[in-house]
Amino acid sequence: MDKLRIKGCGTALLTPFRGGEVDYTSYAATVDWQVTTGVDFLVPLGTTAETPTLTESEKLQLLEVTLQHADGHPVLAGVGSNSLNGTLANMRLLQDADAFLVVVPFYNKPPQRGMFQYFKAVAQATDKPIVLYNVPGRTSSNIEPDTVLALAREVPNIIGIKEASGNVAQIKAILDARPEGFSVFSGNDDQTCELMQLGADGVISVASNVFPSAMVDFVHALQEGKFQEAEKMHQRLLPLFKALFVEPSPIPAKAAMAQLGLMDNSLRLPLVPATAATEELLKQTLKELF
Repeated sequence: MDKLRIKGCGTALLTPFRGGEVDYTSYAATVDWQVTTGVDFLVPLGTTAETPTLTESEKLQLLEVTLQHADGHPVLAGVGSNSLNGTLANMRLLQDADAFLVVVPFYNKPPQRGMFQYFKAVAQATDKPIVLYNVPGRTSSNIEPDTVLALAREVPNIIGIKEASGNVAQIKAILDARPEGFSVFSGNDDQTCELMQLGADGVISVASNVFPSAMVDFVHALQEGKFQEAEKMHQRLLPLFKALFVEPSPIPAKAAMAQLGLMDNSLRLPLVPATAATEELLKQTLKELF
């Protein structure tokens, strides 16, 4: 796959449930909606998908549905775990994905040299492109710019990073020194405008589940250098960005999708549905947007 195709607006897809089971019909419909509204690439089985609660057979079927409905859009599947063997097993299970999103190992709190060796071993086990995923708020570990840049320079199929640290100075250090062809994606919707103006290549978005057409227009305006126009779009979308994270993601996103009639407001424990206050906030936010 041409690695340059992975840019722009990618959606971190939700996993719908109904009656405790994966609702593949609703999932297929949401993928179709993403494709028809112009999202650039699809990201199933990430944090937003409640992937730790899914069985292997569910993961495989979700990927199959994504590929069947992707209509040629790149599919970047989440495969990360907190062990090398676990990640490699996920890669074998999801081998038909176009590329793999690999999160910094969680709970282990590895040193930087451990992260380097881990990601290098993951990448060497496949010929598929690898996108790193840094989200310290979930993993309790931060991959530092020097480690990211060493991997980008030394491992050919490590082609990018989803950066959700929230640390703009850290992300700028990667942007300023990255080798040609290495992509940087905002992992936080509310930082997309700032990071893309600094040179980032796009966003892997939660908000685009709820309002894909607006997110696509926003990201494409940034790609085209229409920064004043994009700033106005950012201000319009900012209440949605904030509302989707007033509780741990994807709790608010599930509630919003249910309010739009796109899936049941059902999650798997230990996640639970949004509070009444969050439901009301989302109701008002969506009313103002649509």
